[in-house]
Amino acid sequence: MADDQLSEVFSLVEVRGVLTGVVAARGAWVSQAPITHPLKFFTLLTGRARLSTEGLDGPLELEAGDVGILNNRGWVELRGGPEELDPRAVAVEPDTPPAWPLRSEQDVDDVFVGARIDLNPAGEALLLQALPPVAHVRASHPGASGLRATVGHLFDELTGARLGSAFAIQQHAQLLLLEVLRAYLEQSDAPAGWLRLLADERLRPAVALMHADPGRSWGLEELARAAAMSRASFADRFRKVAGMPPLTYLSRWRMMLAQRALSDGDVRLGPLAVTLGYGSESAFSNAFKRELGMAPSHYRRQARRSQRHEDSTPTQTLAV
Repeated sequence: MADDQLSEVFSLVEVRGVLTGVVAARGAWVSQAPITHPLKFFTLLTGRARLSTEGLDGPLELEAGDVGILNNRGWVELRGGPEELDPRAVAVEPDTPPAWPLRSEQDVDDVFVGARIDLNPAGEALLLQALPPVAHVRASHPGASGLRATVGHLFDELTGARLGSAFAIQQHAQLLLLEVLRAYLEQSDAPAGWLRLLADERLRPAVALMHADPGRSWGLEELARAAAMSRASFADRFRKVAGMPPLTYLSRWRMMLAQRALSDGDVRLGPLAVTLGYGSESAFSNAFKRELGMAPSHYRRQARRSQRHEDSTPTQTLAV
């Protein structure tokens, strides 16, 4: 049920993959740009390229279908073609999806797309904490068949001038992000956090219980039994995988749900407190303020201002 829980988290944080640029080049070329968004990824649709960014000892060698994920990096450079030749600079095509079909030959050109990962205020820190500064997702990995298929569909839409291609490109960008994260979990040991937790088969039954009924007063013994582990083994494994104890995770999951509820509508604090397992509105408000640094009513006002684009100050976030 890992995919179901991943879908739940995706829905909660309103995650979206948004294409931000396209490059098609042949021969020796280089494309450089600053990064102004916390989470970016670059997918090589065809050809080969070398990706460099701060913190790397050497460039990532990207092959067709590969993806580089950048977490809080300040710049990126991609190069293609023979290293001994002086490259020509190529600019990213910012009109994405393009109003015209991308003119490219799959067997000749190097083609890559850049994309950003958008989340709501409750989710940005969640994914930032769950990913390393730089990740290389390889399309050649046996578990990356979905990634390879999505990359192929995206290339076809970018080059095919088909009816409805702009809509299809955005949908494939969303699917691309999902396949990238799936392939990443197949290939790498993710840092301690929610992505690694959702991929852990031993802990999955306990996480499913907490997600299904977050308002229940779960105990370690009960959660360990669901995972078919001793209490001590369960607590130790959960802390190593999630980066926090089980009941801390439950508390933070409740706060994530509270942030969504407060952002979405006019939910009353009393019923929300009961739904999330707090004995009173004041107990919920105190827990929310302790974790988020502000009262629930203040958070709701700030979230509404942000939604109306009347206040550019971002809402504080809580990482699970």
